[in-house]
Amino acid sequence: MAQLWGGRFTKETDKLVYAFNASIGFDKRLLRQDIEGSMAHVKMLGKQGILTEKETQEITQGLASIQEDVESGELVIDESYEDIHSFVEAVLTERIGDAGKKLHTGRSRNDQVALDMRLYTREQVLITSELLTELLKVIVRIMEENLDTYMPGFTHLQKAQPLTLAHHLGAYFEMFQRDRLRMGDILERMNFCPLGAGALAGTTYPLDRDHTAQLMGFKGPTLNSMDSVSDRDYLIEFLSALSIVMMHLSRFSEEIIIWNSDEYRFIEIDDAYSTGSSIMPQKKNPDIAELVRGKTGRVYGDLMALLTVMKGLPLAYNKDMQEDKEAAFDAFDTVKDCILLFTGMLDTIKFRKERMAQSAMKGFTNATDAADYLVGKGVPFREAHGIVGRLVLYCIEKNTSIDALPLEEMKEISDRFEEDIYDAVSLKACVERRLTIGAPGREAMEKVLAVYRQCLKDN
Repeated sequence: MAQLWGGRFTKETDKLVYAFNASIGFDKRLLRQDIEGSMAHVKMLGKQGILTEKETQEITQGLASIQEDVESGELVIDESYEDIHSFVEAVLTERIGDAGKKLHTGRSRNDQVALDMRLYTREQVLITSELLTELLKVIVRIMEENLDTYMPGFTHLQKAQPLTLAHHLGAYFEMFQRDRLRMGDILERMNFCPLGAGALAGTTYPLDRDHTAQLMGFKGPTLNSMDSVSDRDYLIEFLSALSIVMMHLSRFSEEIIIWNSDEYRFIEIDDAYSTGSSIMPQKKNPDIAELVRGKTGRVYGDLMALLTVMKGLPLAYNKDMQEDKEAAFDAFDTVKDCILLFTGMLDTIKFRKERMAQSAMKGFTNATDAADYLVGKGVPFREAHGIVGRLVLYCIEKNTSIDALPLEEMKEISDRFEEDIYDAVSLKACVERRLTIGAPGREAMEKVLAVYRQCLKDN
């Protein structure tokens, strides 16, 4: 098969070399972007008088027919071609004749593939942002329903202080909201058009790069032709952001796995997002959460692969850069699936509210409030800390909790305890007294939820 670059060569490429060099097996997914970029390029060539009106019309109609036929299944992408660009140009020339050979006027495959990948990545950034928005909506809905669902908060996986499920999930809203904001940041930096940069030094044709950029919704053209064809920063930045998304999903998945265990029993995962065991009939496994946790390492690997590919490349384009696509495509697909499935799983989880509250009471999560109570009675905090430590030890020996201990036994440890201690260490009091912004008290949480709802409206 004739190559786009074959004129310089006197013998055919070795078949193994050809297969090793070819990228159509994975870059065929760029067909739509390749045709969009080609159409914009041709329209600009026509506007500049580089192509005639008739040639412009023939080429654009031919390109449109190729996309339509591929999408309908009438035309199958032939993987014997080197890449998607050569396939499109060959089919176009076959359909419209010599006018098809003028498609590549003023363009190199270097700026062509740079454009295709940028168009594709821009679309993936927007899709990821939309998926994160849907996840955030589910989190807000659960928060609204659980402002008074008490549970233990943890540090070091040890029960620490009582809070609410709404407050706990609010931490993940913050994480995923930052992830969504990162998508906007990436789009802001990457939304410039490399087409017209040529192989590395532009072209002698009188191209209107501003017009080309405008046709495809870019803010403008890139300003250095060498950087234009060798820039993969935007892709590395996106994969980095996707890795952070996966890290947040993995943390949340870990908690769901723990909460789903028989030792915790805080939640019940819907049957649609669980699996069983081939041998143990009692099992209901949190496989989706475990797979999300596992696939996080895969996305990290995609990021590291691209960083490693790019780390030693001199300007400008090098064939190494062809390795950007498989890693990027894998990361894109993996993260989209993970967000979508995680959102569905979270949306259908049932929370066992009574079990969560019981766990908070049994873990001495109100110990800090007992110490604060003594401070209110005039005891220095460090002394109060020691008193409550002895109180907790006493309760452990008696297999009871602070709120269940008779007052006379408390007084044996400190005569500053009075009847009002029970109100002070109730779960409701422990949570509701925390009213500073960012704390779990209902008043503070309602203010935060109002901010979150506005964030989603502003999307």
